[in-house]
Amino acid sequence: MADKIFGTDGIRGKANAYPMTADMALRIGAAAGRYFRNDGSNGHRVVIGKDTRLSGYMFENALTAGLTSTGMNVLLLGPVPTPAVGLLTSSMRADMGIMISASHNPHHDNGIKFFGPDGFKLSDAAEEEITRLVFDGVEPAQANNIGRAKRIDDGRFRYAERLKAIFPAGMRLDGLKVVIDCANGAGYKVAPEVLWELGATVIPVGTAPNGYNINDGCGSTNTSAAAKAIISHGADVGICLDGDADRVMILDETGRVADGDQLMALMAHRWAQAGKLANGTLVATVMSNLGLERYLEAQGLRLERTNVGDRYVVEAMRKSGHNLGGEQSGHIVMTDYATTGDGLLAGLQFLAAMIETGQPASSLTHSFETVPQMLKNVRYTAGSDPLAAQAVQDCIAAAEVQLVGKGRLLIRKSGTEPLIRVMAECEDPDLLLQVVDGIVDEVSRAG
Repeated sequence: MADKIFGTDGIRGKANAYPMTADMALRIGAAAGRYFRNDGSNGHRVVIGKDTRLSGYMFENALTAGLTSTGMNVLLLGPVPTPAVGLLTSSMRADMGIMISASHNPHHDNGIKFFGPDGFKLSDAAEEEITRLVFDGVEPAQANNIGRAKRIDDGRFRYAERLKAIFPAGMRLDGLKVVIDCANGAGYKVAPEVLWELGATVIPVGTAPNGYNINDGCGSTNTSAAAKAIISHGADVGICLDGDADRVMILDETGRVADGDQLMALMAHRWAQAGKLANGTLVATVMSNLGLERYLEAQGLRLERTNVGDRYVVEAMRKSGHNLGGEQSGHIVMTDYATTGDGLLAGLQFLAAMIETGQPASSLTHSFETVPQMLKNVRYTAGSDPLAAQAVQDCIAAAEVQLVGKGRLLIRKSGTEPLIRVMAECEDPDLLLQVVDGIVDEVSRAG
């Protein structure tokens, strides 16, 4: 098998360092083009969106060169949220979609996410075949079959209209003062526009991208700026997106943060009451809090867990016919309306709940008591495998014995960075700290 370049969510790394180089992007574009244009005809097309990173220009051009060299016609959307790419891939009858983004990572990183013709992310098998083509090389198209590239100027407006069509008919946001933090990322134009068009008083944060400030002190991974704006403006609620706007954190009127678990709990309860929650099941990852699982069980609902990554959540949803899922990190997936996590769509659903119930955000953002959870990341040397060390394995085994009947433990490698993630949940905070720190120390020594 060729080198592995795909991680948990596409290909990701530091810009201008392997595998995120212009040369590799060209080869990846050519490989993806050959994979999807396999009948030699020139009727094939791909849509490409991006966030606001400076390196996005480089990767957009390199991917376009690779794709057109194999005869694919490229439709360039410019800066749009990741869910917009999923939507437009399907609605524009494209063979695939590409989003250039490293999501919540800092500006010096970038990534390439792929969507199939149905708007859903590619399967592992498709990624493996594209990887093979990257390293084996592909035959370029004949000169008269080279593809074309075209700018699509209204991509974000098509996405905006879709979001407003999903919002409850006749409902307006008049009287609601909403802080929207766009992380200086892909949603910096469309998110404030949609909220304003629905009637909200909009207080924008993180809407001045310069190529370097994406996710910098703002967005779903740093909500302090939004919290300050809520307090200073007396806002009713805050919606914090990440760099490609596929995840969200909700802040109440006091600036308190509600993560994806709390938002999923609210939505699962409301959908179940309305008879809309398919199979009485919410799909979430192994990272979701034990408190969420207990809350759902008390409601007569079920939690189905998957590996980390919204693509695995979606795969499980599609396989079993579920329609609501997501991640604690803020990916909320509603397959009745979208093919991937959509932070703005989820935020709008929360605003609709505020309007329908007449309750403040603080009453809707705390459905359950969380079980104390601790997550620590340990960076290791690339190429090493700390989890294979006997001392680490012995430490993990001992911790699992200590947590029997009291909590749970999850150890995993990051799919995008050389990190070991050590997560534990336990009602006893002292035991929780002891278990996590013990494993972190052993991993650090081994890595």
